[in-house]
Amino acid sequence: MLRNLLAAGLLLFSVPVFAQQFPSLPIAQRVDRLSPPETPLRVVIDTDTYNEIDDQFAVVYALFSPEQLDVEAIYAAPFKNHRSKSAGEGMEKSYEEILRLLERTETSADGFVYRGSEEFLLSNDKPVESDAAQDLIDRAMSSEKPLYVLTLGAPTNVASAILMEPSIIEKIVVVWLGGKGLSWPFASEFNLQQDVMSSKVMFDSGVPLVQIPTQPVTSHLLLSIAEAEKYLKGQGAIGDYLLEIFSQYPKEVNADEYAWSKVVWDISAVAYAISPSWFQSELRATPILTDEKTYSFDNRRHLYRTVTYLNRDKIFGDMFRKIEQQAK
Repeated sequence: MLRNLLAAGLLLFSVPVFAQQFPSLPIAQRVDRLSPPETPLRVVIDTDTYNEIDDQFAVVYALFSPEQLDVEAIYAAPFKNHRSKSAGEGMEKSYEEILRLLERTETSADGFVYRGSEEFLLSNDKPVESDAAQDLIDRAMSSEKPLYVLTLGAPTNVASAILMEPSIIEKIVVVWLGGKGLSWPFASEFNLQQDVMSSKVMFDSGVPLVQIPTQPVTSHLLLSIAEAEKYLKGQGAIGDYLLEIFSQYPKEVNADEYAWSKVVWDISAVAYAISPSWFQSELRATPILTDEKTYSFDNRRHLYRTVTYLNRDKIFGDMFRKIEQQAK
């Protein structure tokens, strides 16, 4: 019944009305932007780096993949959980964590790392301005070559940049780790539910979007302490640091360490940019994110790409080899 109402255009309550007019990409251009990319790519990374311990792996993985990714900037994204009392504190802690990673990888932070939003998006006509959002706009408009925005947290910075300058829709491709798979009974997960308004902007603005769901896709990126020790211990300052924060995490979340493993979610977005051949995906009409944080469907909507499968071993193997090579 719900799908019939949507198809008839009678139930679109969850699609926000925007004050801005967004560019409408011709279908051929949209399909081209959503096709698996050929490297090297222009890339920026938007990351809630201190939220837990998986973004750190993703940032290092991207920095150690220069043949595939030209990482132009890293943006600190907001988050709020047991590690942060507010979105702004989470953003600042993420900024500081990015600096720690860059120090251990001997990467300069000058003109490379930007603070993002200090609060989540409250209205789709009032973007949260930040250095990160402005830098994203500037970089997107600086070249005809698409800029890939690897979005690893709440998409507040990215959504704000789109609301500030809608024309960047014609210049960027967003690869977002967020939401559940389309067949899941609900859409909500940490990145999506942290900023539902920004998540709706991702789906409704028409920006070329590749969604990498948590369940049932990136949930396969499990890593155990034993495997982390085998491939990270002694692999330079950054290898030892990643092992340290990974090994300490079960105590932080009061997990049973016996046979424990952790999903390293965020390396999925980096891996997709490096080699889409490790993934299965499909073009679909972009879903509608309802106020109940579920998906509704209308096949008349613009296309996006959703990932349905990934090769866990290819991704971890590539990342660990690159960390090892950097340590030599």
